[in-house]
Amino acid sequence: MRWPGGKDTAVSEGKKISTDGGAALGQNPFAALNGAGLPTGPIGAQAGGLAARSSTGPTTKPAAPAKNRGRVDIRRETGNRGGKTVTVIDGFVGISLPEKESLAKKMRNACGCGGTVKEGAIEIQGDQREKIAAILSEAGFRPVFAGG
Repeated sequence: MRWPGGKDTAVSEGKKISTDGGAALGQNPFAALNGAGLPTGPIGAQAGGLAARSSTGPTTKPAAPAKNRGRVDIRRETGNRGGKTVTVIDGFVGISLPEKESLAKKMRNACGCGGTVKEGAIEIQGDQREKIAAILSEAGFRPVFAGG
């Protein structure tokens, strides 16, 4: 077989091209490098980037969410929705709308379904009460199953 440019291929001659990766590199390009002169420290500080290296004191853990952010009700509704089931989460106290929207987004991603924030309540499509309760308890809320 002749390709444009006039070169013959190895296939036309009956030869097979090796795909095993070829011979090993004759040398290790990193063999001459050593750790002399580099600072030693905890593994987290080395992988943490510039922020972890520039701090002189011990690193602190990020603040955990408040353990008791209040009770929230989780209920299942089907009324006025064409027979479709919706999980409604309400009863949030002291939580802003952007935080509710980010919490709703986390719930939608975990459940793999749609949802929205309406009138101060989060609505998630389908019966997803167990998954939502786990997400809310992780965020510091005390979820309570309300209704039937």
